[in-house]
Amino acid sequence: MDDFIERFGAERVWAATVATLVAIVGLGAILFPQQVYVEFIWQYYWGPVVADAHSWSCVAWADGQQIPCDDAGAGAGPTAEPGYTFVSYAGYIPTLVLLLVGIIFLLRRLGIERFRRAFFALFPFMLFGGALRVVEDANAAAFAATGEMAIQLPWSGLIISPLIYFTVFFIALFALVASIWLDRNGYVSGYEYPLAGFGTAILTLTVGYLAYVAATEPYAQFYPLIPLVILVGATLTTAITWAAIGRYAPELNRGTESMGIVVIWAHAVDGVANVVGLDWATSLGLRANLVPKHPVNRAIAETTADVLPANIVSLTGSAWPFLLVKIAAAVFIIWIFDETVFEDSPRYAILLMITVVAVGLGPGTRDMLRATFGV
Repeated sequence: MDDFIERFGAERVWAATVATLVAIVGLGAILFPQQVYVEFIWQYYWGPVVADAHSWSCVAWADGQQIPCDDAGAGAGPTAEPGYTFVSYAGYIPTLVLLLVGIIFLLRRLGIERFRRAFFALFPFMLFGGALRVVEDANAAAFAATGEMAIQLPWSGLIISPLIYFTVFFIALFALVASIWLDRNGYVSGYEYPLAGFGTAILTLTVGYLAYVAATEPYAQFYPLIPLVILVGATLTTAITWAAIGRYAPELNRGTESMGIVVIWAHAVDGVANVVGLDWATSLGLRANLVPKHPVNRAIAETTADVLPANIVSLTGSAWPFLLVKIAAAVFIIWIFDETVFEDSPRYAILLMITVVAVGLGPGTRDMLRATFGV
């Protein structure tokens, strides 16, 4: 295999792998539409997007139509629910790995330097991803209230997980290429400045749109205590964790340095947003607590509720172990990203760090803003 890759080139092997997989799936869907498209692609990948877009708890495939499960007859085909399953994860994870490899090749072509600055410049895009997802939540809330969507399928699918990750990636890629062009043509003193500016601008526009919807539409409302509690809680959690690392295990952050704070804070936002949204949203003004859409936090909440006595759960809630898991995972990531990782392959290390933060901050921002605007 190594000789094959060396002979043809890693980039060509990667491109051929991607093209082959796309061709296999595409031909399979054409030749065996029921088995490949309906019972696999639709049931585990596109069906959950359709259900999520309509705020349906379940969608059924019935003679080529996608309808709520309650309206489907006995002879309906497969069904799908919003969110992820372990089967969908099995497809998304290899896709993510292939995407990361492709990004590494792209970064080599662009000849990017000052990787740590790029990490911080891309931080607004990580917040933007979560905010953009809430635009679709508002779109689904509009459909539930009026029967009409501001953004119709399939376009709204581009801002629903997991397709939204590709949407945000290509927006960030455009901003990165434009910023590098501005830098190399002498318009700016560093590509990281316009890159951060692009991210901040689109984040501001997205949150501004959500605020406009909350101010003008009856199906959305502003709950200011939600972001206050989540951001303060995440910041305090990060400060305590970082202080504990500095006191008891300072060697953990020698590789990530100040990036470690961002990693912990990103996952703390996700953890605190889940705790607040799943257990305490009604106490902060919302009509109902949020429902977990990821199998991991759903399993943790259900296990906690089953293990602890009901009177304890009524006081503590059932989602708090998820915050502990997120912090433990963040600390573990900081530990494995030591000095040697950044010295041997800084480009790859920074790329993985960006992915780690985005995986935590994207869903965390979405959960926070979703509760903040009541959609």
